[in-house]
This record gives sequence, C-alpha cells and structure tokens, in this order.
Amino acid sequence: MAFPPFRADHVGSFLRPKALIDARSQFQAGDIDAAALRRVEDEAIRDIVAFQEGLGLRGITDGEFRRTYFHTDFLLQLDGVEESGGTQVHFHRHGGEELSYAPPVMKITGKIDHARPIQRQDYEFLASVTSATPKVTIPSPTMLHFRGGRDAIDAAAYPDLDQFYSDLSAAYRAEIASLADAGCRYLQLDDTNLAYLCDDTQRANARQRGMDPDELPRLYARIINDAIRDRPADMVVCVHLCRGNFRSSWAAEGGYEPVAEVLFNELAIDGYFLEYDDPRSGDFAPLRHVPKDKTVVLGLVTTKLGELEDADLIKRRIDEAAKHMPLDQMALSPQCGFSSTVHGNDIAVEQQRAKMQLVIDVARDVWGDA
Repeated sequence: MAFPPFRADHVGSFLRPKALIDARSQFQAGDIDAAALRRVEDEAIRDIVAFQEGLGLRGITDGEFRRTYFHTDFLLQLDGVEESGGTQVHFHRHGGEELSYAPPVMKITGKIDHARPIQRQDYEFLASVTSATPKVTIPSPTMLHFRGGRDAIDAAAYPDLDQFYSDLSAAYRAEIASLADAGCRYLQLDDTNLAYLCDDTQRANARQRGMDPDELPRLYARIINDAIRDRPADMVVCVHLCRGNFRSSWAAEGGYEPVAEVLFNELAIDGYFLEYDDPRSGDFAPLRHVPKDKTVVLGLVTTKLGELEDADLIKRRIDEAAKHMPLDQMALSPQCGFSSTVHGNDIAVEQQRAKMQLVIDVARDVWGDA
C-alpha cells in the first residue's frame, strides 16, 4: 500500500533507551529542567526514527518517547482532567503468573476543554526528522469514560453526561484540527475499552459501574465519530484495540464477536490494528463484518515475548484470516507497542528489531509491496 495503514506497520511505541530513562528520572528528581529533558528526547527520537527508516517502514512514530503512559500524558493536558490514584488490576502473563498493578485513574473535575495544542510540537519535530509518513498516536476519547464511569465524572460539572460526551469530542476535534494544520495525515487512536468489552469479567465490572456493556460500543462509536468528524478528507484515522500491555502482561481476553458489528460498521474510521498474537484474542470469524472500504492490520507478532515467531506460521494465520475478509484489505503488525508505558515489555532491543524485521519480511512475501 502506498498510503496508511501500510502493509508492514506497527502500533507506535518502542523500548526506551537507558539514556532517556535516566534523563526522565533526573527531571523528576529536579536535577535537570524540561529543556534539558527535551534535548535528550529529541536525540532518542532521531535514533528511533533512523531505526524505523533503516528497516524500511513507511509509517514512522516518535516511539512515544515523550510519554510515561500511552494515555495519561495526553489526557492530563485537557482542562477538567485530573489523575486520582490508581485502581488495582490483576494483569496476566504467559505461563500463568499474575502481576498486580494500579494504573492511574483519570477523573473529570471540571468542564473538559482543549486549552492548548497537545501533540502539535511533538508532531512537528517528528515530521522534521523523517522523510517517510509521520504517525501520531493518541489515546481514544473513550479512555475518559470506561474505567471510572459516572462516578469519575463530577456531577456539578456534568449533571448531564451527554454534555460531557459533547465537550470531550469537541476537545478532540480541536486537537485533531491543530494536528491537521501542522500537516499530520496519519492518526491512531489507542483504545483498550472496546477490547475490554470482549472480556466477560470486564463486562461484569462495567455493569457494577452502572454501564450496559451491550450499549457501550455504540456510545463509544458515537463519541469517536464525533471527535473525528471534521478531519481533512486525506487524513487516515485508525484505531488500535488493546487488552492491556504492561511489562509483557495483559488485563483482558476474549474474541471480538461482542463488539465486531458495531466496531467495523458504525465506527467511521479507515483501519483497525487488532491483537491476534495468541488465543486470548479469539478466532478470525468476527472479520466477516469488515466492510469493503476498511483495512485490518493483523497483530500476529507478539511484543510480549522475545521468542521470534515462525514466518510460515504467520503466513498460515493470514490465510486463515483471508477466509473471512479479502486479503487485499489486510496488513501486518505486532499486536501492540513494545513499550505502552515507560517500563517497557520484557524483551531485548535486538528482539524488538527482529520482530519488526519479521513483520516486514512476511508482509513483502504475502503482498509484494511492503
């Protein structure tokens, strides 16, 4: 494909280099200022861009090197959003081990507003250091609803939740307009919630928070569609669905069937990055709902384990998926980022490179134009 999402693509985040991790620690300790930290970030981003271009990738990100978490660093820059502790979650690892962790919880304490550009400066730097297509990854607007529900949204600010949804989408429209004005034409929304709604436990938890898991996909499609409605006609918008990605662990499992019809037909986006790296993501049958004008990027290469997949097995799985939707509407990527948080997954830099090279090699063999 000459336009995104590309036949060989990726979700966005890469393992942070030690110099960047050290600089962030120094900044938090007050030993260096924000300008000094940004200089280290800039240098690390130049290196990760060179890494991606050297592999032959066409869609290039900044590795999310300026973030601690894929979502909070963005969301906290909206007016009306504050961080309030964490909710204990049991993440799961391959082999049956559990990892207890409390991700930050976002609370709405006032009116949502886009007071200033959030990603524009970061996009402009990325665009200045790559000759390929820069991709911006931001959290889906639904990330400000699912984890807390009504209880996390101040009733004085929003007695009517419809006004909250409206303000949230408006804030995203303003950010997308800013990015579009800067030249961005490839945008990815990272959404854990639609994938969590494929998990029986997460669906039960949603009910306990007063939400109907059968209605949430339509609500979330409406919020996202409202958020992107004014994008330029030539801006490609994709959504990445994730079941949790923290230090090689996950929080949810289950096939896409509960959300598939709404996901593929009511969400007015161009492409989907879908996790399909192991049985917890279910089979390919939900892909029968994909319409003819959308692309599915199959996440068949895991970022959670260092062991390299067999190329022939990946090709066979692509063939399986092609029984449910046209091969020409597919692409290939890792199932998630390599470092959705600053902590990174438990794999080595050399394994990260090998995984990306595998994606490129298999995509070239299957489609011929990767």
